[in-house]
Amino acid sequence: MSGKQYPAEIKERGVRLVLEAKRLDPADRGVISRIARQLGVGAESLRTWVRQAEIDSGSRPGVTTEQSAREKELEHEVRELRRANEILKLASAFFARELDLQAPKK
Repeated sequence: MSGKQYPAEIKERGVRLVLEAKRLDPADRGVISRIARQLGVGAESLRTWVRQAEIDSGSRPGVTTEQSAREKELEHEVRELRRANEILKLASAFFARELDLQAPKK
C-alpha cells in the first residue's frame, strides 16, 4: 500500500458527495469514479471510505471504525500484559533460586 494520507475534510466531503449522488440516482454506477476524479483522490480510496461510512452508519454489515479501534487497543493491552507476565515469571524464578541458595543446609 502506498499509504498516501488525505485530509479528513476531503474524505468527509467525498463520502458525503457519493452518498448524496447515490441517494439521488441509485442506478448511477460511475459515481465514485467521477467524484474521485473531481476531488483528485483515488477511486479505490474513495470506495473504501464510502464502504466504511456505510458500515459505521449501520447500513452495511461489517466491523465499525469504533470496534476496530477498540480491538487494536485490546490487542495492545494483551501484548503488554503478556510481556509483564513473562517478566514476573522470570523474576519469580530468579528469586526462587536466590532463596534456595540462602536456605540453611541440613
